[in-house]
Amino acid sequence: MNAPANSPPTTAPLSGRLRRQTVKERFLANGGVGSIAIFFLAVVLLFSLTTDEFLSIGNILNIVRQSAPLLIVAAAMTLVITTGGIDLSVGSILALVSAVSATLLQWHLPWPLVIVLMLAGGGLVGALQGFFVAYEGIPAFIVTLAGLGIISGLANLITGGYSIPIAPSMFSEIGRGWLLGVPFPAWIAVIVLILAYVLFNETPFGRYVTGIGANAEAVRRAGVDTRWTGLFVYVLSGAMAALAGIVLTARLGSGSSNAGQGFELQVIAAVVLGGTSLFGGRGSVIGTVLGALTVAVIGNGLILAHLSPFLTPIVTGAIILVAIWMNFRIFSGSIRSR
Repeated sequence: MNAPANSPPTTAPLSGRLRRQTVKERFLANGGVGSIAIFFLAVVLLFSLTTDEFLSIGNILNIVRQSAPLLIVAAAMTLVITTGGIDLSVGSILALVSAVSATLLQWHLPWPLVIVLMLAGGGLVGALQGFFVAYEGIPAFIVTLAGLGIISGLANLITGGYSIPIAPSMFSEIGRGWLLGVPFPAWIAVIVLILAYVLFNETPFGRYVTGIGANAEAVRRAGVDTRWTGLFVYVLSGAMAALAGIVLTARLGSGSSNAGQGFELQVIAAVVLGGTSLFGGRGSVIGTVLGALTVAVIGNGLILAHLSPFLTPIVTGAIILVAIWMNFRIFSGSIRSR
């Protein structure tokens, strides 16, 4: 069939017929990340003006080193939550790895072997939980809440409630060492975040993760093994929790069953602050980085401001609630109204 004489030429470039997005529209399209970026800068400005030591090089490096375990686990948690799941057991896995790794080092096992065993163990725990979530259809909240109780109990059983000291060795350098003037844990966190960004944004696996959270049945009908993908994100979550446990144990120089107390809540808060939807289908590794750093900066700034330790969790929770409100009400509302 011939085209009508008055039809527009088919060789016209498509880009010429599309309206380019304005800066405001681009900002609103990434409102979750944009809002946490603004909030992060506001928090940094607040503590810079109210404390003398906040912007010192030493304090900034201290924030980066202390937030490394949070950044490592939050990167993997972004994938889990984007699928529509959640992992409440990351803090207990961190504690179990802390207790077991310290015990194995006291038995004089080579530290590289201890690291390999801990990463494999964390991945195995994640695989077991992922099996029940992805293959048996049990809600992730229930599976990982049960996992939290079981794993915490194991950690307490191993330590008996006491800390297990570690003699200084190359293992300790993982948490206390420096490279090019930057704490070694920060380098580990940067490598993990780069790998997570590439996996999430530049590979088919990342697109499957987002698709499962948005419409799992449609992704399954497209030929994707949604159950294996769902299981694998929990394997990553368990392995990264184990890596965070190794970093924290090396930095503290001891293993403790209390090491990860409340850690899972900080991780989830960081991911949600970064714009990842708790209902799945939308996530951002960059937003997670900003969310985790915001949580770390708030904790550090409140200490420097000499706030009572009893008021710190109250103020921290209130600030995080305001930030999440900004995400859900201001930017989501702006997008819907367009």
